Order: sequence, then C-alpha cells, then structure tokens
Amino acid sequence: MAASKKMTVGTITMMTAAAVISLRGLPMMAKEGLSMIFYILFSTVLFLIPASLVAAELGGAFSDKGGGVYTWVKEAFGSRWGFTAIWLQWIQNVVWYPTVLGFAAGALAYLFMDPSLADNGFFAGSVILVVYWLSTFLTLAGSTTAARITKYGFLLGTVLPGLFIIVLGLLWVDQGNPLQFLHPAADAASTAAGAHPHARLMPHITGLGSVAFLAGIILLFAGVEVHAVHANQMANPAKQFPLSMFLAALIIFFLFTLGSLAVAAVLRPEEISLTAGLMQAFQSLLTKWHIAWLTPIVGLFVAYGAMGGVMSWLGGPSRGLLETAKNGELPPFMAKVNKKGMQVTILMIQGIIVSVLACLYFIMSNVSVAFFLLSAITITLYLVMYILMYAAAIRLRFTQPDLPRSYKVPGGTLGMIFLAGIGLLGVTFALVVGFFPPSNLPVGNPALYVGLVAAGMVVFVGLPLLINSLKKPGWKRDVAAAPSE
Repeated sequence: MAASKKMTVGTITMMTAAAVISLRGLPMMAKEGLSMIFYILFSTVLFLIPASLVAAELGGAFSDKGGGVYTWVKEAFGSRWGFTAIWLQWIQNVVWYPTVLGFAAGALAYLFMDPSLADNGFFAGSVILVVYWLSTFLTLAGSTTAARITKYGFLLGTVLPGLFIIVLGLLWVDQGNPLQFLHPAADAASTAAGAHPHARLMPHITGLGSVAFLAGIILLFAGVEVHAVHANQMANPAKQFPLSMFLAALIIFFLFTLGSLAVAAVLRPEEISLTAGLMQAFQSLLTKWHIAWLTPIVGLFVAYGAMGGVMSWLGGPSRGLLETAKNGELPPFMAKVNKKGMQVTILMIQGIIVSVLACLYFIMSNVSVAFFLLSAITITLYLVMYILMYAAAIRLRFTQPDLPRSYKVPGGTLGMIFLAGIGLLGVTFALVVGFFPPSNLPVGNPALYVGLVAAGMVVFVGLPLLINSLKKPGWKRDVAAAPSE
C-alpha cells in the first residue's frame, strides 16, 4: 500500500514544470532578443535550482506539520515572520491575477478579431474584473465547472499553444525567413555613441533600467516551493528529487527559450506587446501560411489557459492564509467559511484588492506598462518571501541540526549556506532591479513608477507586521468557538 503512494521522478518533474511554465512571459523575454538566454540562465541557476532544492529540504523536514513557508519560517524565526511569509505568498498571488488576466484579455482581442483591443486599457480592465469575479463565485460555490477548467487549462491553453508556436517558429527558420532578433533596434545609448545595433547574448547594460525585465522574468520561475513538500513521498528523495528538479529545469529552460525565440524571430522588439505579443506572433506566422483563420481559435485556447491558471491558484494560497487565521494569526472574521468550506471572507477581500489593482489598466495609457508595473510589485513581494525562506533554511541547520530531513541539501551546513547564499544573491539583485523602470518601455513618469512599486512593497509587507502587533490571545479561541455554517 505504501509503495502505491510513492511519487516518481516523472511525476514531480511534470508537476514542477506545470507550476512554473506560463505563456504570458514569452513576449517579455522576446523583447530582449538573444539576451533572453542570459536572463533565462540567470533565473534557472540563481533562482529556480536553489529555490527548489532548499524548499525540498524544508518541505520534507516539516511534512508532518503541513509544510509550507508558514511552518518553515515560524520554526526558524517565530510566528510573526512565519505569518509574514505566508501572507507574502498569498498577497503576491493576489497582485499576480491582474497580470495573467491582462494576458488573457490580449488573447481574447484576437478571438474577437480586433487586435487593437489588446492595447485598450478599458477592455483589459473589464475582462480582468468580469473573469476574476466569475472565477471567485465558481470557487465559492464549489462548482465542478471550476475543476474542469483547471484540469484542461494547462494542457489545452499552455502546452498545446506553446508547442504550436515553437513548431511554427522552426518552420519560419527552415524556410529562410528573416530573424528579427538578429536585427535589434538601436537604443538611445547606442545612437549617442554612434554604434550600430547588433544581436548580443549579454544585455547591453547602461544602467539598472536596462536589466529591469530580469525581475519580471524571475517571476515566471517562481512557485517551485509549492511542490517541494512532496519530496518525502519519493522512494529515494536524496537522489530522485534533485534529478526531478534538474529535468524540470531543462524542460522549463527549453520551452521558455524556444517559445520566446519564436516570438522574437517574427516581431521586432519595439512591436512586441507584453500582453498580446504571443498572439501578434501567431497572427504573423499563421498569415504567412494562409491559415489566419486559426488565429481566433488559438486566441481562445491561450485565454482559456490563462483563466485555467487563475482557477487553479484561486483557492490554494488563500487556503494557507485560512489556516493561519485558524491558528489565531488573523482576526476571527477572516476564518469564516461557507457551507462548502471555502474561505469566503478571504476570497472577498482578495477580490476587492484585485479590483483596485485592475483599475490601473483604466488609468494608465499604455497596457504593457500597467502589466509590467503589476509584475514588478508582484515579484518584489515574492522575493521578500524567498529571502525569508533561504534565511530560515540556514538558521534551522544551526538551531535544529538533528531534525529528520527526508532530503538534505548536499555538503552539510556549508552546502546549505552556499546554495541558499546563491539564492539570496540572486533574489536580492532581482529585488533591487525591480524598482527600476525598464528602459525599453514608455514608462512616462519614472518617479511615479518607482513610487508605486515602493508603495506596494511597503504596504503589503507592512500589513502582516501591523496585524501581528495587534494580535490578541483570544483570536484563536474565538475561531474555535465560532459555529460552523
């Protein structure tokens, strides 16, 4: 019986790949041309691999307590910082919803045969609000429809279009068509220096704004810690889990690289929309082979995949926050559930925050800027959580050296310090870069951009610390005494 519960290398590999891979990041990486290879390698080596292996050790060590960043950080630094970590994992997900649904809106514009809608902030904002609240009510109702959307969203809306764009890109190359990423546009610095633009594997760094997309690209690799708790379900975690992470990293690297190159081969960097760039590439490629009638169908599939991603995440992180409410970390009303056992108060608060953030699409003149601004806020919050996770892993090697760990980062304590140190270096650099407006987007007012990112970080990181300072001993008792609906 126990053997049937063991998870294989293939299963963990595909679960990790599915949690990370998203088509919404292909246009962002394609905008960087061949330099995308540097960004993807940076994110894989300095973020994906350290995060997955460190989380595997923590997940296996505390699997009996439910795992998760709340337990990991709480064991190392106490309940205040444990609550802060799970709060950040939840709130970054809330800020993420408008970005992925903004991508869905860009795809739907092609379904309606009007690509100009992809650059229409009112259209994008409206799609975000309608789809998000529909998804929320389906989740609250415990509808089987939500389960079906989630089940097929990844396969039909991510894998299928992802492989399709790669195949079309390879056909484009095979027929000798021009590769746009080999002929980048001149930037202001190159023009001033009298230099001719050329394709480069390393970014042309003229300031931190030149590599600002690094923060957004790292966001595409986040989330591996979610499945690290399954490490102890493998027959031989010490050998099988690192192999799973290595294979998942290869799949993620090649799918992101080939998919982004396919977009960059067809479109010039200045033409690529962060929300509709994938569909722009599909339209160009399908028109080339006189099958443009497939474009709206592909748009429907891509939008469906984005919506499926929202449905799959909608109840998960908020469920983790519900558990902290039951433990007395939040006011009792936050622990309220409906007859289906769904966290109704948390989901409503989540929806209000998403609605406020979606308004950025209504008031900002450039949809791509709104998309990236929300991505920057998301990643700054998520990176603070990863800093807490890495610090907790190092501290626990000293404070709880004899704690049974089904998987251990190799090399003993020095090995953990080295691996977690690499991770800390990567996320700290990305955190700093995330505050700089990208030089290849028409940001408009850089001070306003930086101010919004900083305000988002201060507010959303400060809230859990404020709530913890106001915490009352009776909160947990009140939750336990409350009648269930």
